[in-house]
Amino acid sequence: MVPAAAAPAAPPPPHTGGLLALIPGTPGLLTVAALGIALLLFLIMKVRLQPFVALLGVSLAVGLAAGLSVTELFGTVQKSDAVSLIESGMGGILGHVAIIIGLGTMLGAILEVSGGAEVLSARLLALFGERRAPLAMGLTGVLFGIPVFFDVGIFVLAPLVYAAARRSGRSVLLYAMPLLAGLSMTHAFLPPHPGPVAAAGLFGVDLGWIILMGAVCGIPAVLAAWGYAAWIGKRLFVPVPQDMAEAAEEARAAVAAERTVGGTGAPEQPVAPGTVLAVIGTPLVLILLATFSSIALAPSTGRSVIEFLGHPFTALTVALLLAYYLLGVRRGWSRASLERVSTASLKPVGNILLVVGAGGIFGAVLKGSGVATALSNTFHHVGLPVIVLAYLLALVLRVAQGSATVAIVTTAGIVLPLVEAQGLTQAQLALVIMAISAGSIFASHVNDGGFWMVAKYFGISERDTLKSWTVLESVLSVAGFAVAGAVSLVV
Repeated sequence: MVPAAAAPAAPPPPHTGGLLALIPGTPGLLTVAALGIALLLFLIMKVRLQPFVALLGVSLAVGLAAGLSVTELFGTVQKSDAVSLIESGMGGILGHVAIIIGLGTMLGAILEVSGGAEVLSARLLALFGERRAPLAMGLTGVLFGIPVFFDVGIFVLAPLVYAAARRSGRSVLLYAMPLLAGLSMTHAFLPPHPGPVAAAGLFGVDLGWIILMGAVCGIPAVLAAWGYAAWIGKRLFVPVPQDMAEAAEEARAAVAAERTVGGTGAPEQPVAPGTVLAVIGTPLVLILLATFSSIALAPSTGRSVIEFLGHPFTALTVALLLAYYLLGVRRGWSRASLERVSTASLKPVGNILLVVGAGGIFGAVLKGSGVATALSNTFHHVGLPVIVLAYLLALVLRVAQGSATVAIVTTAGIVLPLVEAQGLTQAQLALVIMAISAGSIFASHVNDGGFWMVAKYFGISERDTLKSWTVLESVLSVAGFAVAGAVSLVV
């Protein structure tokens, strides 16, 4: 059971200078925290500053206002072995996250370009039939959402939604909302997506526990979201957006023209759905086996082998090599094609990694200056369990500034001293991360890029997007947190 927020250790010796010279002790630190978060929201929402720049700038401002010296923030030129707060914050989180996100991104790109999503979705549609096509689209979103980012999933799978809606003559929402719920759930709750991976790195939680608790919390949440999707899809009719459907067909034709066997012009053989599931499932199974082998098995050579193969770096590398062979080489792809697809997939990752790294800097500055400890002491007096505080903080940050990743890394940095002070188990820490992830997807609205992507890709008016997508995300968030809270009572 995750306990109520316990009082953490005494804060570090107060720094001199900065805002603390005017407002000493905990009140000064709390003032710094409040002003820092307000400044972060202002820079992102009003100034429209890039989140990485905003997080970095606010981290420096908070550090100086809390009394940290320039040497503590940046280190010194003379002592090259001295690690500054900025270096430790950035390096500490990216050392864990960058490799996982990079490998996961390349894996998703191979699945995307090979046509694996289309084949898997077609098989599910055939299995479930026309009446249960929305459920098939939802399962496609869950399965394909594991290795690919949310926006990529929309791009690849939107044509399938158009086709299903056109064939049935029913609202696009009936097929799009279950798909989006699946993509959003995996993006928020499961590795290798940046939010849960970054939080796991900050909290020191094995990814096996994140996968397990992500499934425990995410599956009931997505079922609740599918229920709302079925309800709203029958009450709001949105026709197939012809311009987007035509553009999607042109893009698919262009991609199909490039898919040739060994450059001969012969069409590729379709991907087997079982192959797609094997590639997606391999890293998840390996990571889970490694996590539970450390609990169930005594130290031995066999356990060491399982833990090696199940380390996230190894598991994702194995899955990527499988994808290279099964989806590429065996189907006639050249090595140059594999390299080109992999390299192109990494271009959008830079922004994600910088934002995650800046979140790590923010957390390190909060901790090093004593601001995080002061916040933890204050939260202790509120009397709410840490899992509730984590959810509410992430929810407020998400609604205020729009980015789920920013909400997760900022919240994780703020609540880190709370969880460190309580000696929580890996399972309990994973549930706190699930609460943060659930809060980070609440009420997607006009300040979230995902809101506009959904509206434009599926031809939904802003008003109807608020009624459908925004409420869907809120249902997903509340249901996920409710499950995490319930499980925390018995874990």
